Amino acid sequence: MDTSLSEIKKELQFKTKAELLDYCIRLLKFKKENKELMAFLLFALDEQAFIENVKKDTNSLFEEINFSNVHFIKKSTRKILRMINKNIRFSLSRQVEAELLIHFCNCFVIYSIPTNKSRQLLNIYETQNKKYNQALSTLHEDIQYDLNRQIIETNNGSGEQSNN
Repeated sequence: MDTSLSEIKKELQFKTKAELLDYCIRLLKFKKENKELMAFLLFALDEQAFIENVKKDTNSLFEEINFSNVHFIKKSTRKILRMINKNIRFSLSRQVEAELLIHFCNCFVIYSIPTNKSRQLLNIYETQNKKYNQALSTLHEDIQYDLNRQIIETNNGSGEQSNN
């Protein structure tokens, strides 16, 4: 069945509250990401707290990277990036996107991810840096200044951790 989103939306308007609740519960049981999105929609009222929580999770994942092999580093950074992109999709906010991507890029510097040992790692970093700049360009000038200052401070060596 290939039904458009607009057709589904029209049909949902005729359903009772109980039917809609049942549909939501079925969707939540069907896929983990649906459940995560619903939790975000219901409980993530404070955008800044959401950003800080994702940053904390990101730091934890970077700390767990096995630096013994470039393959493990690539695998781990892609896993972290999937988590960040999922949260960006949930928020639908360019500011959240910019802040999470700058944090991801900062973590590359802080945790000394060896981009010189792998072209794929360098590509991941450069691609996310481009996406960050695109998201940043849509934000207010004051926010742009604050976020640019964060990445400059990190690149100038204010990151104290190193796992390499």
